[in-house]
Amino acid sequence: MPLIKVPQCDPGSTYQVYKDEIDSAISNVMESGWYILGDQVKKFEESFASYHSVGRGIGVGSGTDALVLALKVCNIGPGDAVITVSHTAVATVSAISVVGALPVLVDVNVTTYTMDVDKLEETVASFKKDHPNVTLKAIIPVHLYGYPCDMDRIKKITNEHGLYLIEDCAQAHGAEYKGSKAGGYGQFSAFSFYPTKNLGAFGDGGILLANDDDLAERAKQLREYGWKERYISYEVGMNTRLDELQAAILSVKLKYLEKENENRISIANHYSNSLNRDSFSLPFVVGDVKHVFHQYVIRVHNREELMSYMRERGIGTAIHYPLPVHQQPAYRERISIGAGGLGVTESITTEIVSLPIYPQLKMDQVDLVCDVMNDWARE
Repeated sequence: MPLIKVPQCDPGSTYQVYKDEIDSAISNVMESGWYILGDQVKKFEESFASYHSVGRGIGVGSGTDALVLALKVCNIGPGDAVITVSHTAVATVSAISVVGALPVLVDVNVTTYTMDVDKLEETVASFKKDHPNVTLKAIIPVHLYGYPCDMDRIKKITNEHGLYLIEDCAQAHGAEYKGSKAGGYGQFSAFSFYPTKNLGAFGDGGILLANDDDLAERAKQLREYGWKERYISYEVGMNTRLDELQAAILSVKLKYLEKENENRISIANHYSNSLNRDSFSLPFVVGDVKHVFHQYVIRVHNREELMSYMRERGIGTAIHYPLPVHQQPAYRERISIGAGGLGVTESITTEIVSLPIYPQLKMDQVDLVCDVMNDWARE
């Protein structure tokens, strides 16, 4: 059996599974001679939006660009603030900073690793007193590792306070909250198609989903220089476009997303049933959600010792994420910390480990990972 070297994905294996369909899709694009914002992008935008029961999709160059575009459409910039979390990919906070707004970071729940809604409520309630010269405009909950946030409570808060709700769904393709797909609760939802995602392209890519036609139309214009008609800019826009090749590939892979997510869930269940719970803190699902396990993340003391032990035996692991955004040099002086501090975020960062999980991972490989980890625990 080959060594398990990749901690969270194997894009090459995905290609081999769907090789004929993907090669055909690429060939069709190359033969068409149309490579930017053509029929393939339109087809994928429509099918991806339909899959999420959302009205419109706007294909863009990356998940980060999708967040930036959403913030721009909501007229968020200098003098404004956006609440999100520090335990996330830096892209979430980077997008807020790029438009000139203030990132306000709240703590996460120790069980789900998603936004702590109690801390969110406290932060929103005290915001005007704590930030008299800044206007709170939006909340970006992050459906981290494939686990949906508590969207009923978050949506209630945004409605009560007149805030925009922008879902960061970069790791949550196909995840569900109370029977509905993540990505349909706010004004916008942003997805990444980085190759390691549950739905990954063969390069960068992203999409912005919206139910409001006016917001969606403005996003469509701003993604391409603010054009309503070619070469005529009515606003200062961006250049961020999902290209035809990636859209064609994603259209093929979208057909298999549910199947691949079920594979991830089966692998996650196998881990949860096999690993020693006395030694490892394992993920589990709370409430009526569908966790699609973009990552399978455990917590363990002596993390470096475990990772070294596994590496010596040919098993890859990773840390998502080793340093919270608020502790990173670029952001230490550019963020505000929400009510109650970030104690959980800082605590779990020292213990989290991502185990190998991707749809093509075989169960005997999962067994090997579990055996090695349990051996380490016994030793």
